[in-house]
Amino acid sequence: MNKISSKHKKTLNIILEKGEAKSSDIHAELVRAGEDLSLVTVKRMLSEMVEAELLVVNGSGPATAYTASTTGRINADIDAKKYCATEPDKRFGLSTYNFDLFSALPPRLFSDEEIKIMDGATAIYSERIKDVPEAIQKKELERLIIELSWKSSKIEGNTYTLLDTERLLLENKEAPGHSASEARMILNHKNAFNFIHDNKTEFKNITLANLEKLHTILVEDLSIGFGLRNKLVGVVGSKYRPLDNGHQIKEAVEALIDAVRKAGAPEAKALIALSGISYVQPFEDGNKRTSRLMANALLLAHDRAPLSYRSVDEDGYREAMLVFYEINSIVPIKNIFVDQYEFAAKNYAVK
Repeated sequence: MNKISSKHKKTLNIILEKGEAKSSDIHAELVRAGEDLSLVTVKRMLSEMVEAELLVVNGSGPATAYTASTTGRINADIDAKKYCATEPDKRFGLSTYNFDLFSALPPRLFSDEEIKIMDGATAIYSERIKDVPEAIQKKELERLIIELSWKSSKIEGNTYTLLDTERLLLENKEAPGHSASEARMILNHKNAFNFIHDNKTEFKNITLANLEKLHTILVEDLSIGFGLRNKLVGVVGSKYRPLDNGHQIKEAVEALIDAVRKAGAPEAKALIALSGISYVQPFEDGNKRTSRLMANALLLAHDRAPLSYRSVDEDGYREAMLVFYEINSIVPIKNIFVDQYEFAAKNYAVK
C-alpha cells in the first residue's frame, strides 16, 4: 500500500485505541465518525490493510479480530497533542519496549511530497553554502551553535534565554540567577557541535563508539555516568518504561545502528537517530540531547543542513516523542523534522 488513505488512517486509529477489534465494531466506529461505508467495504479495506502488513488477523470466522502490526503503528497518524492530553496511565499506548520496531522501519520513511520538500530545501541550502567567505562561514556557524544550544537545552528544561546563551557562548558570561549546571549544559552543546562539525567523516552512520563519544561530550561535568546504562530509567509523563537489562539495551542499540545503516536517505538516517536514541534511552541521562546532535552529525556527514530546532514548539516536540514511545508512530516527529529541515536549509549556511 503506497499511500494510506484517510479511511485507512481512521481505521488504524480505531484499532490502536481498542487494542483489538472485530470488523463489525470497526464499521460502527467509522459510521459514527461520519464515513458512509458498508460492512462489506470495511471488510475489504481490512483485508487490504492486512495484505499491506498494517494489521494482524487474530482468530477466524465470527471470532476474527484485528490488531495493529508494528508497521501499522509506525504509520499511524496520531494527533500528538490530543493523545498526550490524557493522563499517562489512561492512554492506550504501549508501556514496554517493542523489540520489532527498528527492524520494521522501512528504508524509505518519507512520502513523495515530503521528499520533494526536503530535496527543494537541500537545493536551497547547497546554493547558500556555495562560495561563502570564511568570515561569514564563521558567523553562520556561531549563530547556529547559539540557537541550537539554546533551544535543545530549553527542551530539557534549561531556563537560559537566547540572549543569555549568546553571552555565555561568545563572552563566557554566565547569566545571574541560574545554576552552573545550566551553563555547563549549553557549553557542552557547543563542544558537541564543534566536534561533529570537525569530524564529519566519522558520522556517515552511527557506531557505538561515536554514539558514546558524543554523549560523553554532552554530559561532561554534569554528574551523569558515561557509557551504556545498567540501571532503570523512567520517562517523565509517559507510561513507557525503557529496557532495564544491560544486555538487552546493547542489543537495542545494535538494532538501532542497523536501522540507520539500512536507511536509504541521509534525512531518514537522521530521523531514525533522532527518534530511536530517545526511544532506547541507552544512557542514564542526556539521551534526547544526544539524539538531536547525532541527527545533526548524520546530516552534516552527508552535506545536508543541520537543524537548530529554533522555531520548534517544545511541548509539541515532547508530545511527538511521547507518541513514538507509546504508539511507535513516527508521523508526529517526522512532521516536525521535515518542518525544521526546511527552516534550517533556508536560514543557515553552515558547511
